[in-house]
Formats: sequence, structure tokens, C-alpha cells
Amino acid sequence: MRRKQGRCVIRLDLPTGPARAELDRDVAALRACADAWARLGLAGKIRHLRAMRAGTVEVARDWVACAAEAKGIAGTALAGEEWLSGPWPLLTALDRLASTLGGIARDGTPPIPERAIRTRSPSTGSPAGDTTSGQAGQVVVEVFPVDTADRILLNGLRAEVWMQPEVTRATLRDHIASFYKRTQPAGRVTLVLGAGNIASIPPLDVLSVLYAHGSVALLKLNPVNAYLLPIFARIFATLIDEGFVRLAGGGADTGAYLTAHPGIDAIHLTGGEQTHDAIVFGSGPDAAARKHTGQPVVAKPVTSELGNVTPVIVVPGPWSEPDLVFQAAHVATQKLHNAGANCIAAQILVTASSWELAPRFLEKVRAAMADSPARPSYYPGSAGRVRAVTSDHPAAEPVGVPMDGIHRTFVGGLDAGDASEPLFSREAFGPVLGQTALPGDDARTFLRNAVAFCNERLHGTLGVAILIHPRTIKELGADFDDALAALRYGCITINTWPGVGFTLATASWGAYPGNTLADVGSGIGTVHNAYLFDQPQKTVVYAPFAPFPRSFGDGERTLLPTPPWFVTHRRADAVGRALFAYTAKPSPLRLAATVLAALRA
Repeated sequence: MRRKQGRCVIRLDLPTGPARAELDRDVAALRACADAWARLGLAGKIRHLRAMRAGTVEVARDWVACAAEAKGIAGTALAGEEWLSGPWPLLTALDRLASTLGGIARDGTPPIPERAIRTRSPSTGSPAGDTTSGQAGQVVVEVFPVDTADRILLNGLRAEVWMQPEVTRATLRDHIASFYKRTQPAGRVTLVLGAGNIASIPPLDVLSVLYAHGSVALLKLNPVNAYLLPIFARIFATLIDEGFVRLAGGGADTGAYLTAHPGIDAIHLTGGEQTHDAIVFGSGPDAAARKHTGQPVVAKPVTSELGNVTPVIVVPGPWSEPDLVFQAAHVATQKLHNAGANCIAAQILVTASSWELAPRFLEKVRAAMADSPARPSYYPGSAGRVRAVTSDHPAAEPVGVPMDGIHRTFVGGLDAGDASEPLFSREAFGPVLGQTALPGDDARTFLRNAVAFCNERLHGTLGVAILIHPRTIKELGADFDDALAALRYGCITINTWPGVGFTLATASWGAYPGNTLADVGSGIGTVHNAYLFDQPQKTVVYAPFAPFPRSFGDGERTLLPTPPWFVTHRRADAVGRALFAYTAKPSPLRLAATVLAALRA
């Protein structure tokens, strides 16, 4: 990999559009080695994790440089996004998986201490009338922080994985890493259709295929980020050499050929619902009928992560002026990270109609969107999607000065009862934020209404964010925990963005369970999940409401400053580089350097 005059150059000896004969050879090579990978011992699998780790450390700087340049943010603080959503989460996933496999080799189970396991005891009343999603006795496992470094670098951040109801405390260990309990498992070949937006998605999906399911993988990159092919070739070098991974570029024709290939046993994709349905039910005039009758054109298993109309629930409470400013920047971050091209980007802001601070907060949200650093809307189709929103909503408000002719857009006052509202049913996948208000004279009533609205009106079940003052959480008591149980989402975050849940290797990532091929919603199955839980229901992430030192005034006693993933963070690039450097080679000096960089927001 090399850079020339600030531009990333892809080596010509790694073609991005291999011919069918080459694809056939790749599939045949994988098929020949599938059983060997499935039956490879833990030591062998750990060896590959360590090789991938070394490769990731070696190419990280070029990886970030290429991605930042492609997205038009090179040389700015926004390049920190590429450290924090690219090589850093991959590196932590490799480390956590190695720890999990080491625990299985040593003790027969991943290294989850018993003190990290609890069971829920919800109150008798469910906020949304839901009696199934959070039963008494539901098993919950704290999965973050894992070690002392986590507690220092992300102080105040913690995450839990809630299990599906059939998992009990007594049977939890039976529902972890089931693949590794098999004797002489048969191998299979999985096609991974990589996402084009967040750079770590394709390799993380490959890790899940390899290590959770024991399958070899053919990764087909999206044309949008095909420039990463040589980067990933270096990371997966030993797996490629031994026939366990293959990489391909190309466009839709390549994807169509591979999905129908008889040598492919399973498919995993991260992308859009239309792409999923075209793969599963085909295209043309009969596709809709096949979907309606549940008659797929592919017989192989298909798992997926397909995005979400992501809500941000703003619970009324005793917010100060600094709280309004900070959380407005937080909402702008959830919308504008990666130019809004995120499957988990904030799309619908849900406020309380009776909250006296709501008008002022919305004013600050619009200002934060306008004042956030300028960046191009690099993802193909962004302009058309923004135009469609403004066409549907004549009162849509452009905010800020566009860098490339695409306005950041705020659409306030959406009717929560309008089942035909397009922003409730379709991802904008661009810099568009909608807002609606719900009744509720107090936080408890509003939260009940918000849970019902998100569950019943908005499309998708991938993730939801809740912004709530710690005193309000205390006042709600067990009702707040019940609200989390009632929300039918795969990732729920309190006072942080669901994108943070994506980066935590030990958290599960995917839609809420229950989707089908014919009604796929946000997808089927989970990825990441480095502890290898077989039946996770959701991940819940908790974070401080205010940054240090203001967090002490709210009684939170946490040391997390303004998080480096905020689009307003002036030193996000420096923090991202320092965090990766520490994770790559931990030392007290690198730890101190990372903390210092983070505190200088």
C-alpha cells in the first residue's frame, strides 16, 4: 500500500472486478478448505487472530488516510471518525475474540465472571404493555468494561447483553459458543456482502462468519469503498494464504453471480432492505408475489443487518443550559457522523409536547447541525434522497451552508399519528433529521408513549437512543428498566449514540430477534458479539448524561470528557490515533497520552 501526493493508490495487481472464472476458482478454493477451517483447533484459530492483529496495526495509518481522503475529511479533526470506526474496533474485536477462545481452551467457556451475570426483576407494569420482551428472570450479562483500561479510557460507559427469554441463568453457559461444542463439524462457504459506508463493517462481518459460525468467507466489497481491498488483503493475509478467506471487488453483477453460485452455502449482507429482497426474492414483476407468499429464489440461509429509522427519545427533565447545548451537539453527532451515511444515524427526534424546554432544545439542535464542521456528502445518492425529503416536506428547513450543494435538513413538527409519513418508514441515509412531539405531562407517561411510538410506528429494530437526566432515571426507578425491556430494538443506548454499541466488540449487534425473510426489517442474526452468545436479545449501553467535570454535579461521578466521536470534538483525530496506538501496544505512557488528548477537547 502506498500514498502519492496525498492520494491513496490501489495496487493494480489486486483487481477490483474479477472475471467469473476467477470467482469460480475462489469459491472452489474455499470449498476445498471449509472443513479444515471448521475443524481447526483453538490454537490455530488464535494464531490467525494474532496475525490479523499484526496486519491491522501495520496498515492502520494507510487505512485511515485512504478512508479520510475518499470521504473528503483528510487533514481535519473529523478524520478521527475513521480511527474510531475503522481499525480501532477491528483491533479490539480481534483481542476480545482471542480472549474468548483462550478461555474456551483453558476453562471450556469464555472468561465471563459470575459477578457480571444478573437476572432482571421488572415491576408489574410494563411501559408499553409488553409482557414478553423483558420477563422476570431475564438473564443480563455485563460485557463492558472488560478491563482496567476500559474503565480508565471510557470511564462511565458500560454495556449489557440481555438474553432471549428461554435462556436461564442455569443454562446460560450452554448458550455460549455452541459451535465449539461440536465434534467434527462440517464446513461451509459464506458470501459476505460488505457495506460501503463504515470501513470496519466488512472485516468485522468476516470475523463473525469465521469465528461464531466456523465458516470460511468470501468477502465481496461494495464499490463505494473498494479502495480498501489491498488493506483487507494484508489484514487477512494468512487466512488467504491457507484458503480460508477470499476477497472480491466488482459491482452488482458480481454480487448477483456470487449469491446464485452453487458453491456458496450461506449469505450475510450489511446494506439495504431492497438489496436483501432482490437477493432473496429476485427482481422483476414476480418478485413482490414471491415475497408475499414467502417463496425465496435462494434456498441458502441469509443473515443481514439492514439499517433503521433511528429514534432519539428526549425525556423531559431538569436540564440546565449547558445540558441543552451538550445534548444538542450530541444529536448533531448522531445525525452527521459519516455525513449521515449510517444505518444507525439519528432520524427522528422524539420530544415531549408539554416540556417547556423543548422549543429551546430544538433551536439548539438546529444550531448545532448548522455549526458542525463542513464536510461533503460523499455517499452516492445522498443528494437525491435529500431532495426527496424536501419535496415531501415543503416546510423542511435547510440548516448551515452546504459544502457540496447538499443541505443539512431539519423537518420539525411531524405528525406522530401519520402512518404514511415517509420519514417514519424510510431511511434518509443522509443529513436529514425529523422531529415529532408526543403527549405526556410527566417523564413516566411520556416515556410510555415514546416506547409505544417507536415500537409501533417507526421502521426497523436496530437501535434507539434515549437522552435522560440522571435524576429522572432515579425518579422513574424500576419503570425505567421496564421501558428498556419493552423497547423492541437490538441496541438501546442511554445518553450515548447506538453507534457506540457498534464499536464495543463484546456487545451483540443486529436487529431485535423475530424478523423473517419476507418481513426482514432491520435484518436477521447478530454480529460482533465477541463472547459468542448464541441467543442475545439486545445490547443496552449506559453513558454519563454530562461530560466530566459537570458529571459530578449530577452525581454521576464519572470521568468521561466530551467523547471523541462527537463531530464537534476539536482533537478527535489526535484522540483516535492515541487510542489506537495504546490498544495496539498498551503501556502506561500511551495510556496517559490518550487520556491527555481526550481531555483537550
